[in-house]
Amino acid sequence: MHDNIIRQVLEQLKNGDVGVEEAYERLKHLPFTDLEFAKVDNHRAIRKGFPEVIFCQGKTPEQIRNIAQTLLDNGGTLLATRADEAAYRAVQEIEPEAIYHSQARIIIVDRRPSKMAVGNVIVISAGTADVPVAEEAAITAEVLGAKVARVFDVGVAGLHRLLAFYEKIASAKVLVVVAGMDGVLPSVVGGLASCPVIAVPTSIGYGAHFGGLAPLLTMLNSCASGVSVVNIDNGFGAGYLAAIINRIGEIGEADEIGEMGETVELGDGAND
Repeated sequence: MHDNIIRQVLEQLKNGDVGVEEAYERLKHLPFTDLEFAKVDNHRAIRKGFPEVIFCQGKTPEQIRNIAQTLLDNGGTLLATRADEAAYRAVQEIEPEAIYHSQARIIIVDRRPSKMAVGNVIVISAGTADVPVAEEAAITAEVLGAKVARVFDVGVAGLHRLLAFYEKIASAKVLVVVAGMDGVLPSVVGGLASCPVIAVPTSIGYGAHFGGLAPLLTMLNSCASGVSVVNIDNGFGAGYLAAIINRIGEIGEADEIGEMGETVELGDGAND
């Protein structure tokens, strides 16, 4: 999944493809590049298996473009979250092949060598209104090499919808469950599944929902075993964690890349 820049430079030096001075110039920028407004972590892929991810919210388009350029210059895939159209246009200026997933607010420049997906991550949303956060989780997991399926709009207000997918849920290696309102769905899924469940509260709900605090507390107090919780609307964090768990035990996990997974969408109602 990652480009080992140091190994690549050393191999080129060994083969005579680059000289000592050129190799030195390429390596001296490690472990980070100082852009003054940002210290871009060039070692992230070596340590973590995936390059640094850009969190676009609060950054100007110019800052995003410069950070993206630095990351792309160091090789590997670019992933930028919480991105708007302005951020996308800024990245497109330096990389026309950049892809923008507007619902998930994610920008991707996919430069990984293989598109073979591994494992089985299933992302579940309680309601249609939770889909943007669910998509952020799903696309993140896919970019990190996971095989991902989606089961959307199966909240507890119509429990039969969820149970119709029991066999699919039981086959998962990791489950990401996204819910707003009362946030009960992860507990229900946790009671059905034997794999880890990553719960994601969303900011979708009425007044006493307190912008996601109510479902967050519900999920933290889950009576089902094996349920962990990420922050409100943090689909990226859930997708990243799911991909890491999903890779455990997979052959060649460090060199594999996710492909777009199956999508299952149910209903067209509001969040349950």
